[in-house]
Amino acid sequence: MPVSADKPDQAPLSESLSPDSGLGSSLLVEDGDTVARKQSGLKSLMKGLIMIASLVVIGTAARKLGLADTLSTSWLDHEVIGKGILGELIFIGLGAMTSAIGVPRQLVAFGGGYAFGFGMGILISSLAQIIGCTVSFFYSRLLGRSLVRRLFAARIERLDTLLRGHPFSMTLLIRLLPVGSNLATNMGAGVSSVPAGRFLSGTLVGYLPQTVVFVLLGTGVQVDATAQIALSAVLFVVSGLIGVWLYRRMRTDVA
Repeated sequence: MPVSADKPDQAPLSESLSPDSGLGSSLLVEDGDTVARKQSGLKSLMKGLIMIASLVVIGTAARKLGLADTLSTSWLDHEVIGKGILGELIFIGLGAMTSAIGVPRQLVAFGGGYAFGFGMGILISSLAQIIGCTVSFFYSRLLGRSLVRRLFAARIERLDTLLRGHPFSMTLLIRLLPVGSNLATNMGAGVSSVPAGRFLSGTLVGYLPQTVVFVLLGTGVQVDATAQIALSAVLFVVSGLIGVWLYRRMRTDVA
């Protein structure tokens, strides 16, 4: 009688796919990673949509309320000047809000000079501007960073490369040159990987020359001093020349 060869035992399919088996564990890990990626993508999309929708709402509300007009000299005369600490807080709050939504920061500096004079005007308007910058920077970083980096990875990488080596100096350069959008710079930096501290400190220093210029213009309008207006024009040109010099120096360092 022929003896049949023993066949190796074959585990049933259900057993090979059990969580305790290697194949089952790897499938579960892959499924878990896929779900996590989908959840992360959905979360990024929702945060980005919230940011876009809120920007539309804020921009519409600002136009309807005429926030930019509230820093006019007549409004400052009635609501800020002579109000003491309350007037200063009102100006700082409104100046920060308008700076955060893209109203030219020079308008805040001009109002600060008109309402508070040269020294206090520089201090108060600088505080309002940097608060507004901080708000828009972190608003972009917390809500839009992940989505924007997904959609515009190449552009954000170029921005990171630009800022990575010299974040303080590059921010200072961008702020000194009287070109570009303040809001776009704040939000672009927010979605990049630039350290917040270096960006904000570079911004504060870079804001200062133009702040001095427009504070002087504000005080010049108040006291009708032609010499102060002329000095403001000179300082404006000088700040631009400093920016060009810094740009050329950084290009030389990179080369």
